[in-house]
Amino acid sequence: MIPNEETSGRKKEIEGKLKQEEEMLTFIKESLDKSDQLTNNMVSILSSFESRLMKLENSIIPVHKQTETLQRLQENVERTLSCLDHVISYYHVATETERVIREGPSGRLEEYLSCIAKIQKAVEYFQDNNPDSPELNTVKSLFERGKESLDAEFRNLLQRHSKPVPPILILDLIGTDEEIEGQEEGILEHLPEGILQDIIRISQWLIEYGRNQDFMNVYYQIRSSQLDRSIKGLKEHFRKNSATPGVPYSPIVPNKKKDTPTKKPAKRPGHEQDSRSRHHGETMGEKHGTPLGKEDVLDFEIDTYMYCISAFVRLAQSEYQLLMDIIPEHHQKKTFDSLIQETLDNLMLEGENIVLAAKKANSRHDFTSVLSIFPILRHLKLLKPEFDKVLQGTAASTKNKLPNLINSIETTGAKALEDFADSIKNDPDKENSMSKDGTVHELTSNAILFLQQLLEFQETAGAMLASQESSSTASSYSTEFSRRLLSTYICKVLGNLQLKLLSKSKMYEDLALGAIFLHNNYNYILKSLEKSELMQLVSVTQKNPDSLYQEHIEQQIQTYQRSWLKVIDYVSDKNMPALQGAKLKDKERQIIKERFKGFNEGLEEICKIQKSWAIPDKRQRERIRQAQKTIVQEVYGAFLHKYGTGVSFTKNPDKYIKYSVEHVGDMIERLFDTSA
Repeated sequence: MIPNEETSGRKKEIEGKLKQEEEMLTFIKESLDKSDQLTNNMVSILSSFESRLMKLENSIIPVHKQTETLQRLQENVERTLSCLDHVISYYHVATETERVIREGPSGRLEEYLSCIAKIQKAVEYFQDNNPDSPELNTVKSLFERGKESLDAEFRNLLQRHSKPVPPILILDLIGTDEEIEGQEEGILEHLPEGILQDIIRISQWLIEYGRNQDFMNVYYQIRSSQLDRSIKGLKEHFRKNSATPGVPYSPIVPNKKKDTPTKKPAKRPGHEQDSRSRHHGETMGEKHGTPLGKEDVLDFEIDTYMYCISAFVRLAQSEYQLLMDIIPEHHQKKTFDSLIQETLDNLMLEGENIVLAAKKANSRHDFTSVLSIFPILRHLKLLKPEFDKVLQGTAASTKNKLPNLINSIETTGAKALEDFADSIKNDPDKENSMSKDGTVHELTSNAILFLQQLLEFQETAGAMLASQESSSTASSYSTEFSRRLLSTYICKVLGNLQLKLLSKSKMYEDLALGAIFLHNNYNYILKSLEKSELMQLVSVTQKNPDSLYQEHIEQQIQTYQRSWLKVIDYVSDKNMPALQGAKLKDKERQIIKERFKGFNEGLEEICKIQKSWAIPDKRQRERIRQAQKTIVQEVYGAFLHKYGTGVSFTKNPDKYIKYSVEHVGDMIERLFDTSA
């Protein structure tokens, strides 16, 4: 029973599931039928839409093509109208720009250049499209007139605004050196900034469109004139201030200076020993308010010339900076060369005139005046590197002007040095040129003064002598080589002087006076050498020159002392009879009387003569007096003791014994002293 019930239950369950599956299948079938129906409906709709779209497309495409054609036609019409307007505008250019061109570019350069550009385009159009049209000639004429106006404006702007640089600014520019660390180098504003920009703009247009280079000639002519006027203004400034007390050249910038070979040193630009002054007024200010003598005038001219040379270099540098903005690069060097030519030629001519004056001074043996070229030469050589740098790229003839002047000065100076040495050797021995007191000869003092002045230009003088050497060593001479040459030269001068002094000393009839003369001159030379660098220079090529001169001095002192031998001989024991007892023979008494008498007369005479002689060196004078005093007093004292007081040779001793030993010493103390 129980199994049947389970079977029946399962059967029912299976039947229930089968029924559900049938129902599901029925639902699916119905759904598929509905889907098919929907699909058929959609296909029907799409087919209808496609048919309609094809009809629409067939209607719109022809319309679209017509529209494109119409748009193209419209664009062509517009383009054609624009071209017509453009072409027509060329025919109106002359009318539109004529007034501006006629009135010129002054004050409205950009507007003017814009008009010129329109005219230029019109010229190009008519040349390309209608070369026979009268309009071409009209715009061509207008273009040429416009170009001429720009040329004229360039000239006018440059002329109106180019001014000489004031002397004070030039001196400040020269004075800017390494001593003022951190200070900007002096920069000159030759033209106002706005004017400069207009000039640059015009020059660019003339080069690019005007096909015109004439403005470059205008430029260098105007700027050359201003450069020349600036240098002349500086000269005039010096001329005015040379007689105006207390007027400084520049209140701002210190300057490089160096003493000159004159009694009153003057400061100059450029130096070998780096001596500096803090005020331009010191340049020639020492002379302010006093009449200028011959040396001062020469000094003034030298100072002025050296300042002008320095000014030229600085101004030329400044001119080149200005020119670089205005003149095309490939024309700059040539234009600059032309610009500086007149001023440079004037300065070189002035330099040659100074050389000529030095040659004339040399021919009349005015060697102090010849020394004027030494500071100039030194200054030019110091300035030459800057000079060469400024003139880099100019013509060879321009670059060689300064070296040629330097060579001319070196040749003239070297000849003057040789002529000076020869003039000492050939100085005539004239009796009226000899001092009666045997003091230092003018030839000696002049020679030493010349050599001392030469010390201020040691390097210059040495290089000057080296420049005349033909040896291979001289071609690349060193400072040491030139120093040896200068030393040799100084030794030659001193040697010639010594020989000439010996010759002149023989003009004195009194050998003792000749010895005093040589002593004074040798002593003067020695002291002068010791007080300056001359001794160091002489020592370069001559060993122990001080000992040599000291030896000469001692020889002359000994020669002088021999002048007393005749006087001393009277009171010496030489040839005196041997005394036998207290009582003298008549002959012995007579000999003693003659000896005292001869001594007295000789002493009086020699003191009278030598009293008027001179030994300027106080130390030497005292030394010679004391040495002679000691010798004479010793001999005379011994003689007096032996024959004056030791024996009775006369009843009137005062007649023969006129002087005590002390008195004799006092008389010798008054030698070489006219006031005693």
